[in-house]
Amino acid sequence: MGDEEKSQNAYPADKPVLTKVLESLPPELDLKAEAVWVGVHWTLVVGRLGGQTYGGLASTQMPVHQAHGQIDVVGAGELQRHTLRWLAGNLAASERPMETSIGWAAVNALLAAADPGYRMQEINAGELLIERGRGKRVALVGHFPFIERLREAVGTLWVLELRPTGSELPAEAAPEVMPQADVVAITGTTLLNGTFDGLIRLCRPDALVVMLGPTTPLSPVLFDYGVDVLAGARVDDPDTVLRVVGQGGNLRQMRGVRLVTMTREGAK
Repeated sequence: MGDEEKSQNAYPADKPVLTKVLESLPPELDLKAEAVWVGVHWTLVVGRLGGQTYGGLASTQMPVHQAHGQIDVVGAGELQRHTLRWLAGNLAASERPMETSIGWAAVNALLAAADPGYRMQEINAGELLIERGRGKRVALVGHFPFIERLREAVGTLWVLELRPTGSELPAEAAPEVMPQADVVAITGTTLLNGTFDGLIRLCRPDALVVMLGPTTPLSPVLFDYGVDVLAGARVDDPDTVLRVVGQGGNLRQMRGVRLVTMTREGAK
């Protein structure tokens, strides 16, 4: 798919990303949930198919301004009774933030069990952005540890955050900033908090659009929405990841995870 075709086909309005991702999976692909673990930073869902386990990660979304004792996850303690497809279909679009994390982690576990039909490369997202953004105007949606290195390499860097600090810009600046960017990097958590659709429509058709972070669904369906590169993660050792997630570990501390990328055919 070349850039002109991307411009014509991007942003399908008929169905949400979640629906199209689930529809793209083989109907017979459904895994029994083995573990659902909501850590302070990451949520992990593990499913079993035959004798093989598959894990998926998503950023843990915390409720804001919520009274203590209010239910965050309906059915907590019993979720392992369900299948991953049920968790994905019933929780990923929930109005409860923690449930969306569980649902999208289930989506990523399902995708790990499926063959995406695309070759994956083991490339760090920070290094990819430094290479592709060198000397260019780059908009980064989300806070990442490689920001200072990226700032040194690119021509102009705008960092947009829901809760900005330092030189970061508030999310409300996106309509002004993003149409100027040659390279746009969007965190996968925008799918969880409902901001993806609005942000992707602000990107120029000729911009290189990267979705990054372990929440990113490694599904070519995202290419139909205008994303060029998916920089996500594959869980190779669910038991190790479970221990890190359960003990409050962040991405830098994560072991048993492989960072991989999928690139749209024809992306520049």
